[in-house]
Amino acid sequence: MKSRTIFRSSLILAIILLIMTFIKLPYYITQPGMASELQPIIKVENSFDDEKGSFSLTTVRFGRANPITYLWAKLNDFHYIHPLEEIKREDESDKEYFNRQLHMMEISQESAISIAYQKANKKVEYTFHGIYVDSVLDDMPASSKLEVGDRIYKVDNIEFQTAEEFIEYVSGKNKGEVLAITYEREGEQGEAKIALAAFPDNPEKIGIGISLVTDRELDVEPDIELETEEIGGPSAGLMMSLEIYNQLTVGDLTKGYKIAGTGTISSAGEVGPIGGISQKIVAADKEGIEIFFAPNEKGNPSSNYKEAVEAGKKINTEMKIIPIDTFDEAVNYLEGLEEKKV
Repeated sequence: MKSRTIFRSSLILAIILLIMTFIKLPYYITQPGMASELQPIIKVENSFDDEKGSFSLTTVRFGRANPITYLWAKLNDFHYIHPLEEIKREDESDKEYFNRQLHMMEISQESAISIAYQKANKKVEYTFHGIYVDSVLDDMPASSKLEVGDRIYKVDNIEFQTAEEFIEYVSGKNKGEVLAITYEREGEQGEAKIALAAFPDNPEKIGIGISLVTDRELDVEPDIELETEEIGGPSAGLMMSLEIYNQLTVGDLTKGYKIAGTGTISSAGEVGPIGGISQKIVAADKEGIEIFFAPNEKGNPSSNYKEAVEAGKKINTEMKIIPIDTFDEAVNYLEGLEEKKV
């Protein structure tokens, strides 16, 4: 009889816990992810493939909170709770958020390739493919016609190569005028007629209610392939640029060390800050990383580097955390390293 009561109680508890996993709270939970080597997913044609160590990107895991994961985050270091608006834009759907993350990764990837090839004195040229819709305002005319991820090719039958050209064209129009926009969505072409309107928060400014970025393709020699479909966001830019540069040039920048890091990279080689660096320090430490590059933000007292150092102290890591502001700084540091003694 007692065993039957215990079984029933356990079953009821299991059912309650299962139900709780389906209850979505208005928060996201982030936690340390992993460090993933870049060499397997970046392939430069005829590369100098002689890495004795490795370059790795670092990740943060995140998901929508339920009562169980919310409580778990309250009890664990480096598990952070974020209101929805900190992660997603207002009224942004999961699909729009995913598309935005992938596009930021594409931009970061493009910058990483560009800076690495330029520094290695290799061919870098651009082919333009239109304009990418980065966001759409709900209370503006485009909200019922365009979606995040659409690529605009023509406006009023005029081809534009850059977002700046589109903005300049629209600035010469008046409220109420209609634009004929030709776009591509998921491989299919469409056309939308959209009237210009004043922005609710700035009546003197007119538009259709979208933000845009230029969609362009790099043409480089030698060829390069990147398998980054599962990676979102721009934070792997610095580490990708170092891996690409290492494959393009003679010698091994890793010097036998396991090297990771984080930070955006611009086409000019500037390293920018990212979110979740404390969690990335934890992820890197668990993977046995020996050197970690952190955005220095030109010595800002609240920089990613400072936060990374504090996290490193908290977990007693032996990993070297190096402040970096530019691609060149990272390369110079690596060139000055002595070979790791085995």
